[in-house]
Amino acid sequence: MKINNKLLKKGFVLAGLMNVFGVLIFSRIFTNAVIPEFDNQAMSNFGLLMIVLWGFVFIAVSKNFQNLKWLIAVFTLEKLIYATHWTKWMTTNNLTDVFEKDTMAGIFYTIYGINDWIFFVFFLFVFIRLTRER
Repeated sequence: MKINNKLLKKGFVLAGLMNVFGVLIFSRIFTNAVIPEFDNQAMSNFGLLMIVLWGFVFIAVSKNFQNLKWLIAVFTLEKLIYATHWTKWMTTNNLTDVFEKDTMAGIFYTIYGINDWIFFVFFLFVFIRLTRER
C-alpha cells in the first residue's frame, strides 16, 4: 500500500494538534497543578509549553516535510525520548494516585505516552521513506 504525501501531511498536522490541544485541554491552559506535581521535570508548565511549541512546529513543516528529512529524524528522536520517559514513569509511579487528585491529569498521564509512541512510529516511517526516496 502506497501512502501519499497528502495523507502524511495530515499526519504531521494531527501530531501537532495532539500536542497543542492535548496539553491545553488536560492542563486546563497550564492551570492544572497536578500534572507538574507528578513529573516536575518533563511536565512542568515550562515543559508543557515546550510540548505545545513542538506541536506548532509539526504543523508548520507539514507542507514541506519532503524536503526536511533530518528535521523529521529530530522529530523521531523527540518522540522516542518522551515515549521512553513516559514508559519509565508508568513503571515507577502509581497512576491511581494521579486520578485520585485530578481526573484530567490522570487521563493525561494515561494517554500522552501512547500518543508519543504512535507518533514516534509515524515520524520514523516518514524518515525511512524519505531516506529511501533520495
